[in-house]
Amino acid sequence: MSEHANLLRRHRAVMPSWMALNYRDPIEIVGGKGNRVTDAEGNSYLDFFIGILTNMLGYDVPEVRDAVERQLATGVVHTSTAYLLRGQVELAEKIAQLSGIPDAKVFFTNSGTEANETALLLAAYARRSDQVLAMRQSYHGRSFATTGVTGNRGWTNLSYSPLDVHFLHGADRRLPQFAGMSDEQYIDACTQDLRHVLATATGGDVAALIAEPIQGVGGFTMPPDGLFAAYKRVLDEFGILFISDEVQTGWGRTGQGFWGIDNHGVTPDVITFAKGLGNGFAVGGVVARGDLMDGLHAVGISTFGGNPVAMAAANATLDHLLAHDLRSNAARQGATIIGGLSAAAGRFPIVADVRGKGLMFAVELADPETGEPSPPLAAALMEAARERGLLVGKGGLYGNVVRMAPPLTLTDDEAEEGLGILISSLEAVNEAAVAGGRGPSARREDA
Repeated sequence: MSEHANLLRRHRAVMPSWMALNYRDPIEIVGGKGNRVTDAEGNSYLDFFIGILTNMLGYDVPEVRDAVERQLATGVVHTSTAYLLRGQVELAEKIAQLSGIPDAKVFFTNSGTEANETALLLAAYARRSDQVLAMRQSYHGRSFATTGVTGNRGWTNLSYSPLDVHFLHGADRRLPQFAGMSDEQYIDACTQDLRHVLATATGGDVAALIAEPIQGVGGFTMPPDGLFAAYKRVLDEFGILFISDEVQTGWGRTGQGFWGIDNHGVTPDVITFAKGLGNGFAVGGVVARGDLMDGLHAVGISTFGGNPVAMAAANATLDHLLAHDLRSNAARQGATIIGGLSAAAGRFPIVADVRGKGLMFAVELADPETGEPSPPLAAALMEAARERGLLVGKGGLYGNVVRMAPPLTLTDDEAEEGLGILISSLEAVNEAAVAGGRGPSARREDA
Protein backbone atom coordinates (compact mmCIF):
# COMPACT_ATOMS: atom_id res chain seq x y z
CA MET A 1 0.00 0.00 0.00
CA SER A 2 1.36 3.42 -0.97
CA GLU A 3 1.85 6.11 1.68
CA HIS A 4 -0.96 8.10 0.04
CA ALA A 5 -3.36 5.16 0.15
CA ASN A 6 -2.39 4.46 3.75
CA LEU A 7 -3.09 8.06 4.78
CA LEU A 8 -6.54 7.84 3.16
CA ARG A 9 -7.21 4.57 5.01
CA ARG A 10 -6.17 6.15 8.32
CA HIS A 11 -8.36 9.19 7.63
CA ARG A 12 -11.42 7.04 7.06
CA ALA A 13 -10.71 5.04 10.21
CA VAL A 14 -10.64 8.01 12.60
CA MET A 15 -12.50 10.89 10.90
CA PRO A 16 -16.32 11.10 10.63
CA SER A 17 -17.84 9.70 7.45
CA TRP A 18 -19.81 12.93 6.87
CA MET A 19 -16.56 14.92 6.58
CA ALA A 20 -16.32 14.31 2.86
CA LEU A 21 -13.19 14.67 0.73
CA ASN A 22 -13.01 16.20 -2.73
CA TYR A 23 -12.17 14.08 -5.77
CA ARG A 24 -12.27 10.34 -6.50
CA ASP A 25 -8.65 10.16 -5.38
CA PRO A 26 -8.37 12.75 -2.55
CA ILE A 27 -5.20 14.81 -2.50
CA GLU A 28 -2.88 15.93 0.29
CA ILE A 29 -1.61 19.48 -0.21
CA VAL A 30 1.95 19.77 1.09
CA GLY A 31 3.19 23.05 -0.37
CA GLY A 32 1.99 26.42 -1.56
CA LYS A 33 3.46 29.55 -3.13
CA GLY A 34 1.59 32.47 -4.60
CA ASN A 35 -1.67 31.16 -6.02
CA ARG A 36 -0.50 27.60 -6.59
CA VAL A 37 -0.28 24.51 -4.40
CA THR A 38 1.56 21.20 -4.67
CA ASP A 39 0.22 17.81 -3.61
CA ALA A 40 2.13 14.93 -2.03
CA GLU A 41 2.62 13.35 -5.46
CA GLY A 42 4.38 16.44 -6.75
CA ASN A 43 1.50 17.72 -8.89
CA SER A 44 1.07 21.49 -9.10
CA TYR A 45 -2.32 23.24 -9.26
CA LEU A 46 -3.61 26.73 -9.75
CA ASP A 47 -5.97 27.09 -6.79
CA PHE A 48 -9.42 28.54 -7.50
CA PHE A 49 -10.93 27.38 -4.18
CA ILE A 50 -8.19 28.39 -1.70
CA GLY A 51 -9.14 26.24 1.26
CA ILE A 52 -12.84 27.09 0.82
CA LEU A 53 -12.38 30.85 0.25
CA THR A 54 -9.91 31.20 3.11
CA ASN A 55 -6.41 31.82 1.68
CA MET A 56 -7.52 35.20 0.35
CA LEU A 57 -4.04 36.43 -0.58
CA GLY A 58 -2.74 33.05 -1.74
CA TYR A 59 0.08 31.12 -0.12
CA ASP A 60 3.34 32.06 1.64
CA VAL A 61 2.66 35.79 1.55
CA PRO A 62 5.79 37.52 2.96
CA GLU A 63 3.92 40.25 4.85
CA VAL A 64 1.67 37.74 6.60
CA ARG A 65 4.48 35.29 7.31
CA ASP A 66 6.71 38.05 8.74
CA ALA A 67 3.92 39.37 10.99
CA VAL A 68 3.26 35.91 12.38
CA GLU A 69 6.95 35.22 12.92
CA ARG A 70 7.38 38.52 14.78
CA GLN A 71 4.57 37.56 17.13
CA LEU A 72 5.94 34.05 17.64
CA ALA A 73 9.34 35.56 18.46
CA THR A 74 7.82 37.29 21.49
CA GLY A 75 7.06 33.88 22.97
CA VAL A 76 3.41 34.85 23.41
CA VAL A 77 1.12 32.65 21.34
CA HIS A 78 -1.92 33.05 23.56
CA THR A 79 -3.17 35.10 26.49
CA SER A 80 -7.02 35.15 26.06
CA THR A 81 -9.42 38.08 26.08
CA ALA A 82 -8.90 38.44 29.83
CA TYR A 83 -5.90 40.63 28.94
CA LEU A 84 -5.39 43.61 26.68
CA LEU A 85 -4.50 42.48 23.16
CA ARG A 86 -2.96 45.23 21.07
CA GLY A 87 -3.44 43.42 17.76
CA GLN A 88 -7.09 42.76 18.57
CA VAL A 89 -7.76 46.43 19.32
CA GLU A 90 -5.95 47.57 16.17
CA LEU A 91 -7.86 45.14 13.96
CA ALA A 92 -11.19 46.01 15.58
CA GLU A 93 -10.58 49.71 14.93
CA LYS A 94 -10.00 49.02 11.23
CA ILE A 95 -13.04 46.76 10.84
CA ALA A 96 -15.34 49.11 12.76
CA GLN A 97 -14.39 51.94 10.41
CA LEU A 98 -14.72 49.79 7.29
CA SER A 99 -18.11 48.41 8.34
CA GLY A 100 -20.06 51.60 7.80
CA ILE A 101 -22.09 50.74 10.91
CA PRO A 102 -22.54 53.72 13.27
CA ASP A 103 -20.75 53.47 16.64
CA ALA A 104 -19.59 49.98 15.72
CA LYS A 105 -17.96 47.51 18.09
CA VAL A 106 -16.27 44.21 17.23
CA PHE A 107 -16.14 40.79 18.88
CA PHE A 108 -13.70 38.18 17.57
CA THR A 109 -14.36 34.46 17.32
CA ASN A 110 -12.62 31.52 15.64
CA SER A 111 -15.00 30.82 12.76
CA GLY A 112 -17.98 31.94 10.74
CA THR A 113 -20.20 29.53 12.64
CA GLU A 114 -19.26 31.16 15.96
CA ALA A 115 -19.68 34.61 14.45
CA ASN A 116 -23.20 33.82 13.29
CA GLU A 117 -24.05 32.27 16.67
CA THR A 118 -22.97 35.50 18.34
CA ALA A 119 -24.97 37.64 15.91
CA LEU A 120 -28.11 35.57 16.51
CA LEU A 121 -27.61 35.87 20.27
CA LEU A 122 -27.26 39.65 20.04
CA ALA A 123 -30.43 39.94 17.98
CA ALA A 124 -32.49 37.51 20.05
CA TYR A 125 -31.50 39.26 23.28
CA ALA A 126 -32.12 42.74 21.94
CA ARG A 127 -35.56 41.83 20.61
CA ARG A 128 -36.45 39.35 23.38
CA SER A 129 -37.52 36.90 20.68
CA ASP A 130 -36.43 33.54 19.28
CA GLN A 131 -38.07 34.22 15.91
CA VAL A 132 -35.63 34.58 13.00
CA LEU A 133 -36.01 35.02 9.26
CA ALA A 134 -33.54 33.35 6.92
CA MET A 135 -33.23 32.65 3.20
CA ARG A 136 -34.02 29.50 1.30
CA GLN A 137 -30.88 27.69 0.06
CA SER A 138 -28.75 29.45 2.69
CA TYR A 139 -25.88 28.13 4.81
CA HIS A 140 -24.70 29.75 8.05
CA GLY A 141 -22.67 27.10 9.90
CA ARG A 142 -22.67 23.66 11.47
CA SER A 143 -23.73 24.39 15.07
CA PHE A 144 -27.19 23.85 16.55
CA ALA A 145 -28.51 27.37 16.01
CA THR A 146 -26.77 28.03 12.70
CA THR A 147 -28.05 24.82 11.14
CA GLY A 148 -31.48 26.01 12.24
CA VAL A 149 -31.16 29.05 9.97
CA THR A 150 -29.65 27.03 7.12
CA GLY A 151 -32.16 26.61 4.31
CA ASN A 152 -30.60 23.57 2.68
CA ARG A 153 -31.69 20.07 3.72
CA GLY A 154 -28.35 18.57 2.71
CA TRP A 155 -26.66 20.51 5.53
CA THR A 156 -29.32 20.24 8.25
CA ASN A 157 -29.24 17.21 10.53
CA LEU A 158 -32.19 17.97 12.81
CA SER A 159 -35.81 18.90 12.24
CA TYR A 160 -35.85 21.17 15.29
CA SER A 161 -33.89 24.25 16.35
CA PRO A 162 -33.45 26.52 19.37
CA LEU A 163 -34.87 29.23 17.08
CA ASP A 164 -38.28 29.65 15.47
CA VAL A 165 -37.20 30.11 11.84
CA HIS A 166 -39.12 31.15 8.74
CA PHE A 167 -37.49 31.03 5.31
CA LEU A 168 -37.89 33.66 2.59
CA HIS A 169 -37.54 33.78 -1.16
CA GLY A 170 -34.80 35.92 -2.66
CA ALA A 171 -32.16 33.75 -4.31
CA ASP A 172 -34.46 31.27 -6.04
CA ARG A 173 -35.78 33.22 -8.98
CA ARG A 174 -35.46 30.23 -11.32
CA LEU A 175 -38.46 28.61 -9.66
CA PRO A 176 -41.47 28.36 -12.00
CA GLN A 177 -43.54 30.88 -10.05
CA PHE A 178 -40.95 33.57 -10.82
CA ALA A 179 -40.35 32.68 -14.47
CA GLY A 180 -40.07 35.66 -16.77
CA MET A 181 -40.06 38.26 -14.02
CA SER A 182 -37.83 41.31 -14.30
CA ASP A 183 -35.58 42.21 -11.36
CA GLU A 184 -38.11 44.78 -10.20
CA GLN A 185 -41.02 42.34 -10.41
CA TYR A 186 -39.07 39.66 -8.57
CA ILE A 187 -38.06 42.08 -5.81
CA ASP A 188 -41.67 43.17 -5.44
CA ALA A 189 -42.91 39.57 -5.30
CA CYS A 190 -40.34 38.65 -2.65
CA THR A 191 -41.10 41.75 -0.60
CA GLN A 192 -44.81 40.99 -0.66
CA ASP A 193 -43.98 37.45 0.44
CA LEU A 194 -41.97 38.85 3.36
CA ARG A 195 -44.97 40.90 4.44
CA HIS A 196 -47.19 37.83 4.15
CA VAL A 197 -44.79 35.71 6.25
CA LEU A 198 -44.76 38.40 8.94
CA ALA A 199 -48.53 38.56 8.92
CA THR A 200 -49.20 34.82 8.94
CA ALA A 201 -46.30 32.81 10.33
CA THR A 202 -44.76 34.97 13.07
CA GLY A 203 -45.80 36.53 16.31
CA GLY A 204 -44.73 39.95 15.06
CA ASP A 205 -41.74 40.33 17.38
CA VAL A 206 -39.17 38.81 14.99
CA ALA A 207 -35.56 39.23 16.13
CA ALA A 208 -33.69 39.41 12.83
CA LEU A 209 -33.22 38.46 9.23
CA ILE A 210 -29.90 36.72 8.57
CA ALA A 211 -28.79 36.52 4.95
CA GLU A 212 -25.77 36.01 2.73
CA PRO A 213 -25.49 38.65 -0.03
CA ILE A 214 -24.26 35.79 -2.25
CA GLN A 215 -25.02 32.28 -1.02
CA GLY A 216 -21.85 30.24 -0.62
CA VAL A 217 -22.87 26.61 -0.22
CA GLY A 218 -25.99 27.57 -2.16
CA GLY A 219 -23.83 27.65 -5.27
CA PHE A 220 -23.21 31.42 -5.46
CA THR A 221 -26.89 32.10 -6.06
CA MET A 222 -27.83 35.68 -5.33
CA PRO A 223 -30.77 38.07 -5.36
CA PRO A 224 -30.89 41.00 -7.75
CA ASP A 225 -29.22 44.11 -6.37
CA GLY A 226 -31.67 46.08 -4.27
CA LEU A 227 -33.63 43.19 -2.79
CA PHE A 228 -32.17 43.58 0.69
CA ALA A 229 -32.82 47.32 0.62
CA ALA A 230 -36.47 46.52 -0.10
CA TYR A 231 -36.46 43.93 2.67
CA LYS A 232 -34.85 46.36 5.11
CA ARG A 233 -37.58 48.95 4.57
CA VAL A 234 -40.09 46.34 5.70
CA LEU A 235 -37.90 45.13 8.56
CA ASP A 236 -37.48 48.67 9.86
CA GLU A 237 -41.27 49.05 10.10
CA PHE A 238 -41.28 46.21 12.65
CA GLY A 239 -37.95 46.95 14.37
CA ILE A 240 -36.46 43.71 12.98
CA LEU A 241 -32.66 43.64 12.82
CA PHE A 242 -30.69 42.75 9.70
CA ILE A 243 -27.60 40.49 9.91
CA SER A 244 -25.42 40.30 6.80
CA ASP A 245 -23.39 37.08 6.73
CA GLU A 246 -20.20 38.19 4.96
CA VAL A 247 -18.16 35.10 5.78
CA GLN A 248 -17.64 34.46 2.05
CA THR A 249 -18.52 37.80 0.45
CA GLY A 250 -16.48 40.21 2.58
CA TRP A 251 -13.22 42.11 2.03
CA GLY A 252 -13.89 43.16 -1.58
CA ARG A 253 -14.30 39.71 -3.11
CA THR A 254 -17.32 40.72 -5.20
CA GLY A 255 -15.27 43.48 -6.82
CA GLN A 256 -18.10 46.00 -6.44
CA GLY A 257 -18.11 46.84 -2.74
CA PHE A 258 -15.99 46.10 0.30
CA TRP A 259 -18.91 44.05 1.66
CA GLY A 260 -21.28 42.02 -0.46
CA ILE A 261 -24.24 43.90 0.99
CA ASP A 262 -22.89 47.15 -0.48
CA ASN A 263 -24.44 46.18 -3.82
CA HIS A 264 -27.87 46.59 -2.23
CA GLY A 265 -27.29 50.10 -0.95
CA VAL A 266 -28.09 49.26 2.64
CA THR A 267 -26.18 49.23 5.94
CA PRO A 268 -26.99 46.19 8.12
CA ASP A 269 -27.25 46.28 11.90
CA VAL A 270 -24.75 43.42 12.19
CA ILE A 271 -22.04 42.02 9.89
CA THR A 272 -20.40 38.65 10.47
CA PHE A 273 -17.05 37.72 8.95
CA ALA A 274 -14.40 34.98 8.93
CA LYS A 275 -12.54 32.88 6.33
CA GLY A 276 -10.30 35.16 4.24
CA LEU A 277 -9.43 37.72 6.90
CA GLY A 278 -6.71 35.54 8.47
CA ASN A 279 -5.42 34.21 5.13
CA GLY A 280 -5.49 30.72 6.60
CA PHE A 281 -5.34 31.55 10.31
CA ALA A 282 -8.52 31.01 12.31
CA VAL A 283 -10.30 34.35 12.60
CA GLY A 284 -13.99 35.15 12.72
CA GLY A 285 -16.03 37.89 14.22
CA VAL A 286 -19.00 40.19 14.48
CA VAL A 287 -19.21 43.93 13.95
CA ALA A 288 -22.42 45.53 15.19
CA ARG A 289 -23.95 48.72 16.47
CA GLY A 290 -22.50 49.51 19.86
CA ASP A 291 -25.87 49.37 21.62
CA LEU A 292 -26.45 45.83 20.31
CA MET A 293 -22.96 44.63 21.18
CA ASP A 294 -23.07 46.15 24.66
CA GLY A 295 -26.63 44.99 25.30
CA LEU A 296 -25.83 41.55 26.69
CA HIS A 297 -25.94 41.57 30.48
CA ALA A 298 -24.00 38.35 31.18
CA VAL A 299 -20.20 38.12 31.17
CA GLY A 300 -18.71 36.78 27.96
CA ILE A 301 -15.28 35.83 26.69
CA SER A 302 -13.74 34.21 23.64
CA THR A 303 -10.85 32.04 24.77
CA PHE A 304 -9.16 31.84 21.38
CA GLY A 305 -10.96 34.73 19.67
CA GLY A 306 -8.51 37.58 19.20
CA ASN A 307 -5.55 35.22 19.53
CA PRO A 308 -2.30 37.25 19.17
CA VAL A 309 -0.95 35.12 16.31
CA ALA A 310 -4.23 35.15 14.41
CA MET A 311 -4.52 38.92 14.96
CA ALA A 312 -1.02 39.43 13.57
CA ALA A 313 -1.97 37.48 10.46
CA ALA A 314 -5.31 39.26 10.08
CA ASN A 315 -3.87 42.75 10.49
CA ALA A 316 -1.21 42.00 7.89
CA THR A 317 -3.78 40.48 5.53
CA LEU A 318 -6.17 43.42 5.77
CA ASP A 319 -3.36 45.97 5.41
CA HIS A 320 -2.04 44.16 2.31
CA LEU A 321 -5.51 43.98 0.78
CA LEU A 322 -6.14 47.69 1.27
CA ALA A 323 -2.68 48.82 0.19
CA HIS A 324 -2.90 46.89 -3.08
CA ASP A 325 -6.57 47.71 -3.81
CA LEU A 326 -7.40 44.04 -4.28
CA ARG A 327 -11.10 44.81 -4.59
CA SER A 328 -10.36 46.45 -7.94
CA ASN A 329 -8.25 43.47 -8.95
CA ALA A 330 -11.15 41.16 -8.09
CA ALA A 331 -13.42 43.21 -10.36
CA ARG A 332 -10.93 43.12 -13.24
CA GLN A 333 -10.01 39.44 -13.07
CA GLY A 334 -13.60 38.41 -12.41
CA ALA A 335 -14.75 40.25 -15.51
CA THR A 336 -12.21 38.27 -17.56
CA ILE A 337 -13.26 34.89 -16.23
CA ILE A 338 -17.02 35.39 -15.91
CA GLY A 339 -17.12 37.08 -19.31
CA GLY A 340 -15.13 34.26 -20.90
CA LEU A 341 -17.28 31.54 -19.34
CA SER A 342 -20.49 33.31 -20.32
CA ALA A 343 -19.30 33.68 -23.91
CA ALA A 344 -18.42 29.99 -24.11
CA ALA A 345 -21.47 28.64 -22.28
CA GLY A 346 -23.69 28.56 -25.34
CA ARG A 347 -21.51 25.85 -26.85
CA PHE A 348 -22.16 23.49 -23.97
CA PRO A 349 -25.64 21.99 -23.48
CA ILE A 350 -24.56 20.85 -19.99
CA VAL A 351 -24.20 24.45 -18.76
CA ALA A 352 -27.43 25.71 -17.20
CA ASP A 353 -25.99 28.97 -15.86
CA VAL A 354 -22.84 31.02 -15.39
CA ARG A 355 -23.06 33.56 -12.56
CA GLY A 356 -20.98 35.53 -10.12
CA LYS A 357 -19.48 38.84 -9.11
CA GLY A 358 -15.78 39.61 -9.00
CA LEU A 359 -13.72 36.62 -7.92
CA MET A 360 -16.77 34.67 -6.78
CA PHE A 361 -18.30 32.79 -9.69
CA ALA A 362 -19.94 29.49 -10.55
CA VAL A 363 -21.01 27.18 -13.36
CA GLU A 364 -24.28 25.28 -12.89
CA LEU A 365 -24.52 21.87 -14.62
CA ALA A 366 -27.65 20.17 -15.93
CA ASP A 367 -28.49 17.02 -17.86
CA PRO A 368 -28.32 18.04 -21.55
CA GLU A 369 -31.46 16.04 -22.38
CA THR A 370 -33.77 16.74 -19.45
CA GLY A 371 -32.38 20.00 -18.11
CA GLU A 372 -32.49 18.56 -14.59
CA PRO A 373 -29.72 19.43 -12.10
CA SER A 374 -26.80 17.03 -12.53
CA PRO A 375 -24.48 16.44 -9.56
CA PRO A 376 -22.53 13.81 -11.56
CA LEU A 377 -21.65 16.38 -14.21
CA ALA A 378 -20.45 18.83 -11.54
CA ALA A 379 -18.25 16.09 -10.09
CA ALA A 380 -16.97 15.27 -13.57
CA LEU A 381 -16.08 18.93 -14.19
CA MET A 382 -14.17 19.03 -10.91
CA GLU A 383 -12.19 15.95 -11.95
CA ALA A 384 -11.50 17.31 -15.43
CA ALA A 385 -10.25 20.62 -14.03
CA ARG A 386 -8.01 18.86 -11.54
CA GLU A 387 -6.51 16.68 -14.29
CA ARG A 388 -5.62 19.91 -16.12
CA GLY A 389 -4.08 21.56 -13.05
CA LEU A 390 -6.94 23.58 -11.50
CA LEU A 391 -8.61 23.12 -8.11
CA VAL A 392 -12.28 24.15 -7.81
CA GLY A 393 -15.15 23.58 -5.39
CA LYS A 394 -18.72 22.38 -5.48
CA GLY A 395 -22.06 23.45 -4.03
CA GLY A 396 -25.62 24.30 -4.92
CA LEU A 397 -28.91 23.12 -3.45
CA TYR A 398 -28.66 19.95 -5.54
CA GLY A 399 -24.85 19.64 -5.58
CA ASN A 400 -24.71 20.46 -9.30
CA VAL A 401 -22.73 23.71 -9.16
CA VAL A 402 -18.97 24.12 -9.55
CA ARG A 403 -18.07 27.23 -7.57
CA MET A 404 -14.81 29.12 -7.58
CA ALA A 405 -13.22 31.94 -5.58
CA PRO A 406 -9.55 32.46 -6.51
CA PRO A 407 -7.17 34.53 -4.38
CA LEU A 408 -7.76 38.26 -4.67
CA THR A 409 -4.13 38.50 -5.82
CA LEU A 410 -4.86 36.58 -9.05
CA THR A 411 -2.81 37.92 -11.96
CA ASP A 412 -3.88 38.59 -15.55
CA ASP A 413 -1.97 35.53 -16.75
CA GLU A 414 -3.47 33.31 -14.04
CA ALA A 415 -6.98 34.48 -14.85
CA GLU A 416 -6.47 33.59 -18.52
CA GLU A 417 -4.88 30.27 -17.56
CA GLY A 418 -7.75 29.33 -15.26
CA LEU A 419 -10.34 30.36 -17.84
CA GLY A 420 -8.61 28.22 -20.47
CA ILE A 421 -8.58 25.19 -18.19
CA LEU A 422 -12.25 25.63 -17.34
CA ILE A 423 -13.30 25.88 -20.98
CA SER A 424 -11.15 22.88 -21.92
CA SER A 425 -12.67 20.92 -19.02
CA LEU A 426 -16.20 21.88 -20.04
CA GLU A 427 -15.48 20.74 -23.58
CA ALA A 428 -14.38 17.32 -22.34
CA VAL A 429 -17.27 16.82 -19.91
CA ASN A 430 -19.82 18.13 -22.40
CA GLU A 431 -18.58 15.79 -25.12
CA ALA A 432 -18.83 12.79 -22.79
CA ALA A 433 -22.31 13.82 -21.58
CA VAL A 434 -23.70 14.38 -25.04
CA ALA A 435 -22.30 11.00 -26.07
CA GLY A 436 -24.21 9.40 -23.19
CA GLY A 437 -21.48 9.30 -20.50
CA ARG A 438 -21.90 10.56 -16.96
CA GLY A 439 -19.45 11.66 -14.32
CA PRO A 440 -18.95 10.13 -10.88
CA SER A 441 -21.40 10.59 -8.02
CA ALA A 442 -21.23 14.01 -6.43
CA ARG A 443 -19.95 14.55 -2.91
CA ARG A 444 -20.14 17.58 -0.65
CA GLU A 445 -17.26 19.59 0.60
CA ASP A 446 -17.24 21.78 3.70
CA ALA A 447 -18.64 25.23 3.65
